[in-house]
Amino acid sequence: MDALTQDAPAPAPLTEGGLRGVFERIAEGAVAREQGRTLPYEAVSWLREVGFGRLRVPREAGGAGVGLVETFRLLTELAAADSNLPQIVRAHFAFIEGRRRDTDRARSAVWYARIVDGALFGAAMAELTDSTGTSTTLTRQGDGWRLDGTKYYSTGTLYADWIIVVADANGERVHLAVPAAAPGVTRQDDWDGFGQRLTGSGTTRFDGVAVAEEQILARSSFDHVPSSSFLTAYYQLFHLATLAGITRAALRDAVAFVRPRTRTFGVPGKVSQRHDPLVQQVVGRLSALAYSTSALVDDVARALERASEAWDAGVLEHPLYDEAERIAFQAQQIVLEQALEATTRLFEVGGASATSSALGLDRHWRNARVLASHNPAVQRARALGDLELNGTALDAIWRSAAAATPGKEPSA
Repeated sequence: MDALTQDAPAPAPLTEGGLRGVFERIAEGAVAREQGRTLPYEAVSWLREVGFGRLRVPREAGGAGVGLVETFRLLTELAAADSNLPQIVRAHFAFIEGRRRDTDRARSAVWYARIVDGALFGAAMAELTDSTGTSTTLTRQGDGWRLDGTKYYSTGTLYADWIIVVADANGERVHLAVPAAAPGVTRQDDWDGFGQRLTGSGTTRFDGVAVAEEQILARSSFDHVPSSSFLTAYYQLFHLATLAGITRAALRDAVAFVRPRTRTFGVPGKVSQRHDPLVQQVVGRLSALAYSTSALVDDVARALERASEAWDAGVLEHPLYDEAERIAFQAQQIVLEQALEATTRLFEVGGASATSSALGLDRHWRNARVLASHNPAVQRARALGDLELNGTALDAIWRSAAAATPGKEPSA
């Protein structure tokens, strides 16, 4: 990990050893947090203290300037320790990517400085409406603005210092940053999914929140697709890296479960389970799945790395972005299936004893299943088929909807 070890302006204590030490501490408490539904504020603080949040901040701005491939390898390791953590910081890292593309370098420098000082960012984008849209409003109030509305699935906001919000400002789509502790901001821990339960993906309410002009990050028309294919691939890769980490954790926990055991189901007497050929076969399959999912994450990350030079230069659209998006969608089809297979096969090594709630092995399947539901793979498979058969762009349905409903969020 050269970017973490070379002489650099990035301040201590961001080192490879420091990061891995924190990952180990996080893993030690993962089962207890899951069983008690204890929100991982302490684990997030450890990541903050070790400088994890500035991995992708450019070196000249005081960050580590770590490349995308190495960043997602670290995120996969973090997911193996506790799969809630990568999802908690997903919006934070995406915010940094947005600053990397921003051609207003002075504006980006202000936000980079906050991140280097330890600030973390969450997101409040989604709304529960009959169709895709933005009902949260940003209206003029004196020399500034007023923010009102309710957002759902606000992943990471419980742990964040700043919240990235999308609002409608008189028919214009606006991205802005709001201090999480600002008057009028209410964060609720009401996410009730059966997996990824500690991600802080609850409701965020904005009631007359004052917004200064410098908090506005970007403006765009609702006639345009709201996200670049680069960021679509980037967001998807976070889920894939988390799933790959869960698959690694399934292998790790299967090995830890089997090694000390001296009884195998269906075999009389005292038998070392680790020498049972059937158990070895299951663990061997888990090993292959852990390798395969991590390899696919690497491949998508390399596609994004190839596109990153244009992205960092402020290019809005580029064929390499579309290529990265396609590869991310293709990898999604395989990684989801393999992670779910691994987290199910895990139980074949131990019979009923492996289902003990004290072990918490069920969390791996529950977390993988919830992540697999975030971006329905069946829709992505259809889009890939349409691309192969007809050359239809992956975001064609969004572009068509935006063109058909000028001045409104597309409802596709």
